[in-house]
Amino acid sequence: MSGIIGRKIGMTSIYSAEGKILPCTIIEAGPCVVTQVKTVDRDGYDAVQLGYGKRKDKNTPNALKGHFKKANTEPKAKLVEFKDFNEVSLGDEINVSVFEEGEFVDVIGTTKGKGFQGVVRRHNFGGVGQSTHGQHNRLRAPGSIGACSYPARVFKGMRMAGQMGNKRRTQSNLEILKVLTEKNMIIIKGSIPGAKGSFVTIEK
Repeated sequence: MSGIIGRKIGMTSIYSAEGKILPCTIIEAGPCVVTQVKTVDRDGYDAVQLGYGKRKDKNTPNALKGHFKKANTEPKAKLVEFKDFNEVSLGDEINVSVFEEGEFVDVIGTTKGKGFQGVVRRHNFGGVGQSTHGQHNRLRAPGSIGACSYPARVFKGMRMAGQMGNKRRTQSNLEILKVLTEKNMIIIKGSIPGAKGSFVTIEK
């Protein structure tokens, strides 16, 4: 398995050879630098740590400065570990050439945070016009949650208001439509989690 770190640029659409229009996402992927190679003898497991993006020197802790100095690279904004990675050495540069058009990859990102939301938006409750049983003048309220003297508690997983979004999500088996090596960009079919400019991890 191998992978790379990137940043979501945005969505667009392209035409296939058959003339069908395909929705797709543009990702700036790499170049990434190998900042650490972990081994079973020293760390207890095999893994490769990649660094991507720029980070100001003043915003980098001294411990991380020494970490990047070992790899002979500038401070990176994002660090991600990959297990079962191909054979690489400390300081090597990984770019989009590790992928080919037509391959299927998994893309991991963090969904857009929506803040604290009510049940209508968070769980698609009926709300105005489709008010649930018992609603008199609170048309976007959740209504009764069924807790009485028995069971005298709220069941776990009850659909209620709360934090929405800002979750780590994986989109599996997305097809690579184009690999633009000279621009360090990949065009992937479909949508991926996250806002524009957010970090994503691409694995194959």
